[in-house]
Amino acid sequence: MHHIGVPVSDLARSVRWYEDVLGIAPSGVTISATNPAIGAVVEVENASMRASFALAGDNVLLELIQYDSPQPRPFTGRNSDVGVMHLCFEIDDLDSAHRDLVRRGVHVNADPVVLQDGDGVEAGALAGTKILYLRDPDGIQLELFELPS
Repeated sequence: MHHIGVPVSDLARSVRWYEDVLGIAPSGVTISATNPAIGAVVEVENASMRASFALAGDNVLLELIQYDSPQPRPFTGRNSDVGVMHLCFEIDDLDSAHRDLVRRGVHVNADPVVLQDGDGVEAGALAGTKILYLRDPDGIQLELFELPS
């Protein structure tokens, strides 16, 4: 995989948030385009956009994209909606991350959950994994994932 593109409402705010909260620093690679051919490729008529890339992990780039035209609609998707995807970041200490997120006022959907068999869960090979869902400044769902030690 080369990169994951995430449309955002305010590029500068999102670049700062992803770096400050998740430690994903911009790589310095940016692009802007107001071009009919680019609009045709992304199937957005009269597209005007700006983007910033950041390395997330060892080899996947995160592309944060702000469309200036057409005016974007706010994110309203639920995790259960077809086509709604989420980014998942593997971390070493989910409990510490959870405390830090709460201290910073980041929207956390619920306390962390440990995947284990029972109560309607069949965890299989993921038994013992801790998960946490949170939202970025645009309300986009993100997941933090700690594998069992």
